[in-house]
Amino acid sequence: MLISFEGLDGCGKSTQIDLTSKILESSGKMVKVLREPGGNRICEKIREVLLDRKNSSMSDETEMLLYIASRAQLVREDIASLLDRGFLVILDRYMDSTTAYQGYGRGVDLETISVLNRLATCGGKYVPDLTFFLDIETERSLSRVTSRGEEINRMESESIEFFDRIRKGFLEISRKDQERVKVINASGSVEEVFGRISEVLKQRELL
Repeated sequence: MLISFEGLDGCGKSTQIDLTSKILESSGKMVKVLREPGGNRICEKIREVLLDRKNSSMSDETEMLLYIASRAQLVREDIASLLDRGFLVILDRYMDSTTAYQGYGRGVDLETISVLNRLATCGGKYVPDLTFFLDIETERSLSRVTSRGEEINRMESESIEFFDRIRKGFLEISRKDQERVKVINASGSVEEVFGRISEVLKQRELL
């Protein structure tokens, strides 16, 4: 089974992924967590290029194609074999991020992204069975990012208008695919948010 977590930076994905992986492992499942872009040597190199603030002149199309390239490599090198071996794979970002960030955020043609996402996922064979979109107000997400005290990367340094478009994009993706994509209110305590995720996992008989 393939589960993805999506949302704006600062929405709490990393924390909720950690909690989800642990509770699923405690129920006897073999779980592997991977991040996008990244997850293996080649993909981590692509990640460095994408997030490096020195690459501010990168075109929107180049950015989109690099995300697709990382995904294609991760699917073929890791995801496919892990699923074949019976692992439950949890992804920190996946295909919906490209649609939201480069499509709705940057304005790259959505149909082109859809075609390339199918290519990257082996004709749609490796599409998530379940996606959690952790929804949070844009202002709050940006506040959380800046409060970390860490250096802001190329993507995080964009305008609030950019992230507003991305959030609307995620909500539109969720509206169009309500069976797969579950919108989780990411406001409140860590425990409250995880409780909402756990309810969905129980509904899917994963817990």
